[in-house]
Amino acid sequence: MVLARAEVSRTARAGKRRANAVRLFFAWPVAAIVGRGLRVDGVWHLGRIGEVITDPDIGHVLWFTTWQALASTALTLLIALPGAYVFARFDFPGRQLLRAVVTVPFVLPTVVVGTAFLALLGRGGLLDELWGVRLDTTVWAILLAHVFFNYAVVVRTVGGLWAQLDPRQEEAARVLGASRFAAWRTVTLPALGPAVAAAALMVFLFTFTSFGVVQILGGPTFSTLEVEIYRQTAQLLDLPTAAVLTLVQFAAVGSVLAVHAWTVRRRESALKLVDPARTARRPRGAGQWTLLAAVLAVIAVLILLPLGVLVARSLDTPDGYGFGYFRSLQSVGEGGTFLVPPLEAVWNSVQYALAATGIAVVVGGLAAAALTRRGGRLVRGFDALLMLPLGVSAVTVGFGFLITLDRPPLDLRTSWILVPLAQALVGVPFVVRTMLPVLRAVDGRLREAAAVLGASPLRVWREVDLPLVIAAGFAFAVSLGEFGATVFIARPDRPTLPVAVARLLGRAGDLNYGQAMALSTILMVVCAVSLLLLERIRTDRTGEF
Repeated sequence: MVLARAEVSRTARAGKRRANAVRLFFAWPVAAIVGRGLRVDGVWHLGRIGEVITDPDIGHVLWFTTWQALASTALTLLIALPGAYVFARFDFPGRQLLRAVVTVPFVLPTVVVGTAFLALLGRGGLLDELWGVRLDTTVWAILLAHVFFNYAVVVRTVGGLWAQLDPRQEEAARVLGASRFAAWRTVTLPALGPAVAAAALMVFLFTFTSFGVVQILGGPTFSTLEVEIYRQTAQLLDLPTAAVLTLVQFAAVGSVLAVHAWTVRRRESALKLVDPARTARRPRGAGQWTLLAAVLAVIAVLILLPLGVLVARSLDTPDGYGFGYFRSLQSVGEGGTFLVPPLEAVWNSVQYALAATGIAVVVGGLAAAALTRRGGRLVRGFDALLMLPLGVSAVTVGFGFLITLDRPPLDLRTSWILVPLAQALVGVPFVVRTMLPVLRAVDGRLREAAAVLGASPLRVWREVDLPLVIAAGFAFAVSLGEFGATVFIARPDRPTLPVAVARLLGRAGDLNYGQAMALSTILMVVCAVSLLLLERIRTDRTGEF
């Protein structure tokens, strides 16, 4: 037993050493663009920070970024919390399938989400055809798209915990004379508070760094920090301003993640949970059936309708409904948008995503293993750090890789591996968040027993600790749809699906628009199939991402 404990301790120390490499992997692109922007001829020009922050135009961008993130978070909670309750407490036919369906938007690329809402709310969209109403280039289109994208965050994070709360505690309060609302306010709400806070912080994080949705639906009128970093870098070539904005976003996201880590730790340690199968029941009474119907209606209008309109637009050709736009993806065309047929972007994306998944699983798996060991504040800080790629500017990541890996022996500007490296950086947090709850749930005595019986550390890891299928699936879906970093580094002769969609939307003409809808539909189907397969084999139902 002593030898087994020593082996476990040695493995933990090795995991912490690997964690240092992970930190370097995360910080490298950000440090590169900040250094290139603020350090000239070996001298740091920190005065540029004050100049940028006090610029009125930049101040407006900061204000709008924060305002739309707060508004999106509040609207998402308002719409999604009833859904969290329904999925947690009601048992109805098709619940598991519907739970997977509402999660599909979360793994969809932001380009596809923006395209779907453009088909619904934009020029020639459903609302334009029926009532002559266009909401593209308005803040409402951005807010609704953010709710669509983050609905599953609340349903899974809050609903996953809600399903494991013992309903007998609330029933006991009712027996003692409390009203239904008073029992919920005094018993259930305090227990759900940390989960609601964690979900709100995650939604705020994703909307604060929104890029693809704002880029497509906001037009030139609205700009978030992420969009402004892209404009300053790619269009104006103003690296000092981009570097300052990167630092501002990094500081804001770091603060949000520190609060998120605190709420997660409080949620994990303060509650006694029960089997979710014991808490769900069929709806009773007219009120519960009405609530169920209302939630299903919201899902139909908010989630299914935009996706359905996207598919319909991809089939609506000048010659009637058919697969004309899909067939046209096999040729280069005369517009000069691509050097290769757009359909090749499908195979390019799959290849890149597979490579990125391998990198993310290795790096994320090592990080998750390190986090399962007791390490005090150091390990908790590392846990928060692993979430930073979800909030750090993806544009910064892409451009940082481009300007860092530009000289021997690591001149990768023309190498295909540059894209998977950037995509893996975004996929690692999902691998960690998927593997960590499962690894923490494994009884440490199982590892010790396996070591005593002669199993090597590698075999102990493989047999006891390896929930790789789910982690790899999420990493693949996220890598497949990554856009912000890839838009900088994808080569013109090897575009990815999201980059191809963005290029087509940036050019006028019905053919380009139809091809964008067709490519978005292909990307949506691939992501949805990956997620539905994961739901069928998933055994962890804690609701964590």
